[in-house]
Amino acid sequence: MKVKNQGKNSEPTWRFIVNPAAGGGTVRKCWPAIETQLRDAGINFEAVFTERKYHAAALAEQAVAEGYRLLVAVGGDGTAHEVVNGIMRQTTCPPEEVTFTLLPVGTGNDWVKTHRIPKNSRKWLAFFQNGTTTLQDVGWLNYRENGQEMKRYFINVAGLSYDAYVAKRAEAYKTLISSTIFYLFLIFRCLFEYRVPRIRVVFDGKTVEKPLYTINIGICRYSGGGLQLVPQAIPDDGKLALTLAGHISKLGVLLITPFFYAGKIGWHPKVSMFQAEAILVESADSQPVLVEADGEFLGEGPVWFGILPRALKLLVPHS
Repeated sequence: MKVKNQGKNSEPTWRFIVNPAAGGGTVRKCWPAIETQLRDAGINFEAVFTERKYHAAALAEQAVAEGYRLLVAVGGDGTAHEVVNGIMRQTTCPPEEVTFTLLPVGTGNDWVKTHRIPKNSRKWLAFFQNGTTTLQDVGWLNYRENGQEMKRYFINVAGLSYDAYVAKRAEAYKTLISSTIFYLFLIFRCLFEYRVPRIRVVFDGKTVEKPLYTINIGICRYSGGGLQLVPQAIPDDGKLALTLAGHISKLGVLLITPFFYAGKIGWHPKVSMFQAEAILVESADSQPVLVEADGEFLGEGPVWFGILPRALKLLVPHS
């Protein structure tokens, strides 16, 4: 199928996939002004709007099937997660033939930090008109949801154990969480009700089995409003960054939180950092292992992780 080519001067058309509910409804309020800026700048685009959870993935699949090869997600990390899943699971063309970027207007805007995509709308428009393309790795995971085996792709960070527990609790506050401060409050609130499980992690011929406070597996570095739980992550090296945090006391977690933001988590004696190509995470006691990816709660283990090197084509600022 031919690439959409409907604009003046035969410029390809961008398909904007807009999540009005992102950022607690911020996108819904901001979109009219954003649309005006795009049209005033002469951008050739069409917009479609999500109506339910995971709708953005279906809209991305549909866009590629209709011939679009230039996609923009408008929202936060969750919207980007859905659109990329649509790109990766569609069968119309190889995923790397589709160019993707994010207009970050949602609550979580961690993925853009790695690629230095600006959040300010004026600066974003300048980047959008003058950016360059690059390739990033894409992670995948197989997990269980309501007893059924499922598969997802992720482009930033997946979390298990405590991180996934917080993501699950955060679902009840989707319309309220609009700041890093509130999310940090939720992290600390959940800390006092969480029981650390015993978990088995198998990766590249190694096995670790012990109580693990949290497990993070990353393509990029930042998550949870600027935390660097996988500071060793490189987005195009064909490796999954793996961080294991042992049973740290609640007071200990509070005291070392500044190290999470500074990328110094590896300083703690109960934290180990690795890189791997394939990872299995499963429960070693009666407590299920929960999993989230790109901030979206998914389900529980056992969870298998793998990586597709340089499988996603991105529009990013010039270095």
